[in-house]
Amino acid sequence: MPETPASSPLTHFDHAGQAHMVDVGDKAETQRVAVAAGTIRMQPATLALIQSGSAKKGDVLGVARIAAIMASKRTADLIPLCHPIALTRVTVEFEIDPDHSSVHCTARAETRGRTGVEMEALTAVQVGLLTVYDMCKAADRGMLMTDIRLLEKAGGKSGHWQAEPPSP
Repeated sequence: MPETPASSPLTHFDHAGQAHMVDVGDKAETQRVAVAAGTIRMQPATLALIQSGSAKKGDVLGVARIAAIMASKRTADLIPLCHPIALTRVTVEFEIDPDHSSVHCTARAETRGRTGVEMEALTAVQVGLLTVYDMCKAADRGMLMTDIRLLEKAGGKSGHWQAEPPSP
């Protein structure tokens, strides 16, 4: 027998165990912020193409930034039980890490609303990294997207949460 909502931390299931969209109608509107990050690792020659701007498809990180922002705005279309959210701000930053032949992506999503923006920040990171992959796959099909996670969230009833630093 499925757990009831009172006994389960999984809020997207009703008392009968059926998937449903969570009712946020009675929640207070608060400032909500989420920060997510991830990394794509590649061959040094691929990273050099990105750094030099000489990838065949153009400005890899510029296009990836726009794709990430656009994706954050479409999260409810991609994740079945996410609420459509009026985002007030989305920022996406890329950092080149030549020592590890990687590009790190960090996305921050903000809104004033009744539900959090964690999925929007995570979606931005995923699509940003996927775009880097798409634009560079002709040079390197073995790129690895890794360490995608929520770093921080603030707002709402649960307040502020921050991830523990990764283990070395």
